[in-house]
Amino acid sequence: MTIEFEILEDGRRMRVRGPLTIYGAAQARDRFVQAMRLGAEIEIDLSAVDELDTAGFQLLLALKQEGRRKGCDVRLVGHSRAVLEVIDLYHMAAELGDPLVIPAESGAPY
Repeated sequence: MTIEFEILEDGRRMRVRGPLTIYGAAQARDRFVQAMRLGAEIEIDLSAVDELDTAGFQLLLALKQEGRRKGCDVRLVGHSRAVLEVIDLYHMAAELGDPLVIPAESGAPY
């Protein structure tokens, strides 16, 4: 499985497509670290993440923590259903600190 990254606008925004799982965590980590070197802020669009496991979630959490440590504002936006489910499972919305938009679909838990 491959994670696709798309750098948007001035290089401070990136969109992740595909599974963010243990199988691609090292690749994803390297891309996120490269993006953090570009400036004092980075926005990561997670709307096209179709699978997120514990390793992928730990990577996002570590990225946020590393950003705080280095003075880089790391914002996670456009959380997909897969991402929202894991954040909810671990009760980590407050820890991540990013606004979450909950889709209003009938019969959906989110």
